[in-house]
Amino acid sequence: FTSIVKSLVNNLINPLIGLFIGRIDLSNLVLTVGDAQFKYGSFLNAVINFLIISFVVFLMVKAINTFRKKEDKKTETPSEEVMYLKEIAELLKKNKE
Repeated sequence: FTSIVKSLVNNLINPLIGLFIGRIDLSNLVLTVGDAQFKYGSFLNAVINFLIISFVVFLMVKAINTFRKKEDKKTETPSEEVMYLKEIAELLKKNKE
């Protein structure tokens, strides 16, 4: 799954972002201050990967929770037969008293 997301970011999303900033390969973006080099392009790639993976996991959890809620609602309401049987049992208890 991670390799698919990395491929999506590197081959589709980065070129789109690169069109706006003039560079296609974001991993080569570097800020140099004195002798220190800050490779913020690689960081941007990691952030994009994280956001995509987080979004997909969120959608999966949301779908699973929705499915579980539907199943819970189905089991909560007793069938008509069960309702009638409960009513009959209550009437029998009242008649015994």
